[in-house]
Amino acid sequence: MQKKELEIHSENILPIIKKWLYSEKDIFVRELVSNAIDAIQKVKILRERNQVPANEQELRIDIKINKEAKTLQFIDTGVGMDADEVQKYIAQIAFSGAEEFIEKYKQEDEKDQFIGHFGLGFYSAYMVADKVQIETLSSKADAEPVFWSCDGSTQYEIDKGTRIEVGTTITLFINADSEEFLEEARMKQILTQYCSFLPFPIYLDGKLINSQEPLWIKAPSECTDEDYLKFYRFLYPYDEDPLFWVHLNVDYPFHLKGILYFPKIQKEMDLNKSSVKLYCNRVFVSDNCKDVIPNYLMVLRGVIDSPDIPLNVSRSYLQVDKTVRLLSNHISKKVSDSLAQLYRSDREKFLKIWHDVSIVVKLGILEDEKFYERAKEFLVWKNSDGAWTTVEEYLERNREKTHDKIYYTKDEKHASNFLGIFKSKNIEVLCVEPPLDPYLIEYIERKISPVRFQRIDGGIDDHLLDKEREKSVLDASGRTEAAKLADFIRHQLSEEKIEVEAKSLAADALPAFIMIDEQQRRMRDYMQRLDPAGSRADMGIGKGTLVVNTNSKLIHAIHQLETSNPVLAKELVRQTYDLALLSQREMDPAALNGFINRTNHVLESLLEQKK
Repeated sequence: MQKKELEIHSENILPIIKKWLYSEKDIFVRELVSNAIDAIQKVKILRERNQVPANEQELRIDIKINKEAKTLQFIDTGVGMDADEVQKYIAQIAFSGAEEFIEKYKQEDEKDQFIGHFGLGFYSAYMVADKVQIETLSSKADAEPVFWSCDGSTQYEIDKGTRIEVGTTITLFINADSEEFLEEARMKQILTQYCSFLPFPIYLDGKLINSQEPLWIKAPSECTDEDYLKFYRFLYPYDEDPLFWVHLNVDYPFHLKGILYFPKIQKEMDLNKSSVKLYCNRVFVSDNCKDVIPNYLMVLRGVIDSPDIPLNVSRSYLQVDKTVRLLSNHISKKVSDSLAQLYRSDREKFLKIWHDVSIVVKLGILEDEKFYERAKEFLVWKNSDGAWTTVEEYLERNREKTHDKIYYTKDEKHASNFLGIFKSKNIEVLCVEPPLDPYLIEYIERKISPVRFQRIDGGIDDHLLDKEREKSVLDASGRTEAAKLADFIRHQLSEEKIEVEAKSLAADALPAFIMIDEQQRRMRDYMQRLDPAGSRADMGIGKGTLVVNTNSKLIHAIHQLETSNPVLAKELVRQTYDLALLSQREMDPAALNGFINRTNHVLESLLEQKK
């Protein structure tokens, strides 16, 4: 058996780097600037340790465009290279001296560490250039300048250079297909995107590019509200000011910094699209953080920066692993903890932003059980008195009256008659909002069983009744007045699926209402969400019970018409039923036209009756 070494040839690797390694051509700018930043960081460390000759040269990067010569230059005042280093770090593809340098000059304080994130990056230049030249002078004492040139083939030239200052100049001879990069506006746009927050000044044809400080690297205690708002306006200049923000600053078990903002929710927002920008050591990587940010936090905006985020070889895409999941969990916890702290310390401010924040919180509860455990203390609902309360607080105040029920309404205005009854009995009613609350109610019920939510028109509870006026006296035939009234309404209505009950309701002004069992209603609403175009009649679920009020003057007046004008009595019964459907938003839209025509006919009949 023979053992041999795999042979990897540069003539095979370089075309792959040029055509397939990077998704977008403009990434070459990011890579070359990142390399220059690393070189400057190196010389800064060496200067601080007095390991290179003293030099007052400014640490900076200059990018110069020459449209006539069709060249683009990246000039830095970094550590530079001697001939051996050029051979080692440039001529040997994908070999980087970063790890070696870090090991030798490892700092105790790793804050703002940049070294170690380059390698293949230099060769991204060949995506846009026919030829690349390097002029470099090492910071080592007595070093000689070096010139290196390669046209993208496997051959290169190396000679003594002409550079007189420590640092490196990389000159790209732009190919015919990439002349867009010779336009100052285009280069400014790329540099602004990728390099706005790098730690050393970057100039494009003499104009400073990165004047904005990366606020996320500062400690939260050092930042004012105005600092956060100013930074948000820099990131999203056309947005309204954010409602709230969370500053991330973690050093263990991973490094993570960032600022997440809650924006004011707009109808046109895509809740599934990430607007958080991902950075690695201040270098922009992507504006898609969907694997780092949980789904329910996609609406947030801002910046996340972590050197621990695993990127693919081109530093263009995130690779999901255990670290990413840990980061995601930590971000979720930090958001919920910050909201909880705001709820405890400044409830007025919390309630002011709740309308916009609530969608994030509710989605988080539905998607993440751990999030629910942290968020339940500030999951608030508006009640029938206009106050905000949690479920736990509601139960503490009302358990003796409601036992294991939480009463709610989906529409305060349309349910005003019912709310009046509950208010008269001093019983709270929570106001829920579609589309998330119906799902949220079912989720919470599983957590607080045997407590159940019930809509105020979802049952004939004692709270709705006035038992002192109940029509329960038997006549000679052994029937109560309430039973006879129910029979009359049932006969006139002639609806097979509708049950009719006559009850002594506490509100005289409420002639009748439609009672649909809570679970039956939820099933019907669920099926309707699956098929929004389907009518209620096609759902295969009963229409509920018509509860008529034995204390209503209108119901008694209709009953008395039975002998004098049975046709009008029948129409008024139908009209009462339709009004109950309409007031509770239970009327099928297809039936509305018939209701209007019948209303006109009933009014005409009443006028005739009066004559």
